[in-house]
Amino acid sequence: MKPATCPADLGFYMPAEWEPHSATWMAWPHNPETWPDQDMDAIEAVYIQMIRALAAGETVNLLVNQTSESFLLKETLKNNALSIENIKIYVIQTNDAWIRDYGPNFIVRKNRSGKKQVTSNLWKFDSWGGKYEWELDDRAGTAIMATLGVPAFKPGIVLEGGAIEVNGQGLCLTTEQCLLNPNRNGGLDRTEMESYLKRYLGVRQIIWCRGHIEGDDTDGHIDNLARFVNPDTVLCAWDGDASDPNHACLGENLKILESFRDDGGKPLNVVRLPMPGRIEGAEGRLPASYANFYIGNRAVLLPTYNHPNDKAAESILRKYFPDRDIVGIPCETFVLGLGAIHCVTQQQPLGET
Repeated sequence: MKPATCPADLGFYMPAEWEPHSATWMAWPHNPETWPDQDMDAIEAVYIQMIRALAAGETVNLLVNQTSESFLLKETLKNNALSIENIKIYVIQTNDAWIRDYGPNFIVRKNRSGKKQVTSNLWKFDSWGGKYEWELDDRAGTAIMATLGVPAFKPGIVLEGGAIEVNGQGLCLTTEQCLLNPNRNGGLDRTEMESYLKRYLGVRQIIWCRGHIEGDDTDGHIDNLARFVNPDTVLCAWDGDASDPNHACLGENLKILESFRDDGGKPLNVVRLPMPGRIEGAEGRLPASYANFYIGNRAVLLPTYNHPNDKAAESILRKYFPDRDIVGIPCETFVLGLGAIHCVTQQQPLGET
């Protein structure tokens, strides 16, 4: 691949998350500073639940920092009655667990024989505008692609995986507060950023949402706000309580999505996804949102918060994924790290590498 050639020119595009995976990538949690004053056993237990649900339908690739940790992880999996048949462990160093944001952004194209070919974009990562340590995370995507033996595209700008959401058919959701933030790329303007998204994700139209929910240190990742569940339907996080600080932001995004028309004049089916109420941490409100779900081959992992709206969110997802298990993953403790299920997973589409 010529460095000056962009993926879209070669027929590559980012597929939707519900399209078939060959694997899900995760980084085993190892940084206690991510969950201060918490028992890491409780965090590992959440991972075990996620791995159990996903490994029934696809390979789960786990990153650890050292060879010694791989032996300990194998024992942990064995002690939890998890077969390692669909679980692979790789020694690739990371600073933290949020692989959605620093892992490879996988893209695909159909080759001459009609089969899908897989590669990725390796965007730069700077820990959401330099908020935490990130040097190991920034190198992890390159190490993963080297493990796969596949050359990758390097767009040359900062972009996190949780900041983009696609329907696999030309539409991309994102937010102004994140992608146009001066703490990423010095503040690219909208025209420049749209050019990058179109050239590297293979999308035609970008829907710009706004704002962020309280407690979100990512400056407004879309995976807490709005998510596609099929090419025409987007779930929009919504809080009907006008006194809640999230109400205005979520209401504005609802209007943006409801007023959108694609290049053929067709509107989106916009469905309100309730919020799980106010979840507090030591330093204030936490960024809890049901929109941070993850779509696997056979299961959809839904963050739950012991709130009455857990059932409502589950019911909505069940409507759009009737052939997949909707698996609730308790995140009341997990979200103390300021992220949830989607943040710690990264899908690798089915195809030849």
